[in-house]
Amino acid sequence: MPSTHFEPYLYLAGLTHDSAIIAWGGFYFRARERGQSWQIVDDERLPSRQESIGLSSEPYGDARVVVRDDQGNPVAEATARDRNHVIVSGLEPDQRYRYSVFVDGKEWATGERHDWCEDPSTGEELMRPSGRRYDNTFRTHPAPDRRAEALDFALIGDYGVGIRGGSESSRRQRQVSAALEEAVERHGVRLLLTAGDNIYLPPASVDGAPSDQGSGDEDDDWFFTFYQPYRYLINRIPVYPTVGNHDSDETEASDDRAQLEDNFYLGARFGHAGEARSNEGPGLYYRFGFGSDIEFVSIDTSHASEGQGCDHYFELAPHRRFLDRAFQARSDHEPRRWLIPFSHHPPYCAGPHHGNNEAMLAQLLPLFHRAGVRVVFSGHEHNFQYARERDVHYFVSGAGAKLRPEPPTGFDAAHTRAWAAQGHFLLVQIRGAEMRVTPVARAHDGQLEPIALNPVGSAVPIPIVFQL
Repeated sequence: MPSTHFEPYLYLAGLTHDSAIIAWGGFYFRARERGQSWQIVDDERLPSRQESIGLSSEPYGDARVVVRDDQGNPVAEATARDRNHVIVSGLEPDQRYRYSVFVDGKEWATGERHDWCEDPSTGEELMRPSGRRYDNTFRTHPAPDRRAEALDFALIGDYGVGIRGGSESSRRQRQVSAALEEAVERHGVRLLLTAGDNIYLPPASVDGAPSDQGSGDEDDDWFFTFYQPYRYLINRIPVYPTVGNHDSDETEASDDRAQLEDNFYLGARFGHAGEARSNEGPGLYYRFGFGSDIEFVSIDTSHASEGQGCDHYFELAPHRRFLDRAFQARSDHEPRRWLIPFSHHPPYCAGPHHGNNEAMLAQLLPLFHRAGVRVVFSGHEHNFQYARERDVHYFVSGAGAKLRPEPPTGFDAAHTRAWAAQGHFLLVQIRGAEMRVTPVARAHDGQLEPIALNPVGSAVPIPIVFQL
């Protein structure tokens, strides 16, 4: 008989200055007949349930979540019977906490964990003991009326290829995810932004065997692309996504926005109306602050589906009103602050596959300029690019797993200063009015190694440093 295994997961699904969304779930696995590889159990074949993880997953039992301070004293508690997440309130701003989840009286995901990795004796990929345990700690955001002054965060784009198999993209995703973990440990990275393409349609086969990954519209599709590679990050820091063309029906037949909403708990985090989020779909637009001096705005730049009456979702009236509010003209008497838009498609891009986005240049850049935006983060092109135009700094970071090695050609039109064809993520460090951006290729001997830039004109030093 095939052997089976259930592996529990933990997830810091949302975070503010005084609350946290703590979630739990898991995945089922089975080994095929002797001599055949392991596989994840498809959602449609789950035992007694339809979903195993995410906002809408069926409850595993009566749950209790306990949050403790640095000294181990319980400071907050929440319970749930009909869902696999809780909102723990009453926390203090900018404080460190530790949490535990109990389901039907038993602690969830305690002890040594099984991870998807290669068996050194056989070379087979399977769920096996990894020697790792969860460190369920987090730090709340600063109070919204206090200046943050300092923040380290990371951005990753075009990463959701999946770590299964031996492809270059899969190995690159593993390497970058390991470097991200090192950044959280060494630099205290507080949050992770994505630049879209959170999940790709998988190849028809993996190492010659039929793929059992789907298109992204079921939980099991997300195991290899998100939950496993970033497992020991997402239980500690919140992730803020944008929508890419591979997450929508722009490039693939399946529009995975509903599953993206579910796996990133966006309904629980931002609701469906109000100042924090655009109040109508389709299209994902939301904003959040980190203290009083840093604000992020997620912009859905994907092409609108047929029948919407526009080319891009940001042309729809509800989304346009949201963006008008988010990028209001700044008064000369207001204190300057970091207002940071992030999206999948870049306004400026030197290629080699994509060029400048004329719709963004015409409709979004005027909003950025009037609001005093100084930096814009995007993905889509599978390399690193840095451009500067009118004192705004533009970063393309689309090589979290995918990579396009051919050199770009449209440097002049894109105002490019530097580029690189290496897998990477961005480490972004804010210190008051200064921002430092380091594209990181990997971690080696405990140190983060930046990528090697190809200058366009004069050399650009790493980190790239500029002022508000």
